[in-house]
Amino acid sequence: MTSKIVLCGIDTSKLPKYTAKEQLDMLKRIQSGEIELKTNFIYGNLRLVLSVMHRFLPRYPNAEDLFQVGCVGLIKAIDNFDLTLNLRFSTYAVPMIVGEIRRFLRDNNCVRVTRSLRDLAYQALKVRDKLEGQIQREPSVDEIAEELDVEVKSVSMALEAIAEPMSLYDPIYTDDSDAISLMEQVSDESEAHSKFSTSVSIREAMKTLPQKEREILIMRYFMGKTQIEISKDVGISQAQVSRLEKNALKSVRRAL
Repeated sequence: MTSKIVLCGIDTSKLPKYTAKEQLDMLKRIQSGEIELKTNFIYGNLRLVLSVMHRFLPRYPNAEDLFQVGCVGLIKAIDNFDLTLNLRFSTYAVPMIVGEIRRFLRDNNCVRVTRSLRDLAYQALKVRDKLEGQIQREPSVDEIAEELDVEVKSVSMALEAIAEPMSLYDPIYTDDSDAISLMEQVSDESEAHSKFSTSVSIREAMKTLPQKEREILIMRYFMGKTQIEISKDVGISQAQVSRLEKNALKSVRRAL
């Protein structure tokens, strides 16, 4: 990182750089009691915080908040790093920084969640991480609930309660650089159906479309199907359905 970025009074272009071996030696000395090295070690790893926080900037644009929270995760990683793990420090620290930022975003979510529900969700997340390490895959909600000895419904509700809300315009799928938003996957059976079924001029415009584009518009707006459902019916990818739908709508608008 060569460009100058100043966050919380820190000029990131002047941060020190340490090799993996140097970092390991510093960690050994810190854990042996040379606490004065800790500040230097923190400064030498602030680039990790910067790289992680950029993932969250689109949803939480206050960079200084994310930077400070990420630094807390970095310090926790330093305090808890196990030298016997035979890991690079960055491999251990990045998940810690990510987790700290995610906790911050959940706690500052605009949707308020009861304390008991939030506590259960955090317990479920800890159990999920523990089970994932044991079974080498993401555990199901049933497995998490069994480990916690609570009802599956309660765990599911708790995890849903702390999930970050999504915008209808957030991209959820990308294929060949075409992003597909959540809005495009929501069926609209009432309004869209009435508009198409009652307008003779639109029906006439649809007759000028290629057969596949016409079929997609009928399934999408007459039958209220999502693009995922249509892609399965016609045997093409979801991204292709999205492109054909957009092209068909443009043709209809031009005809009108």
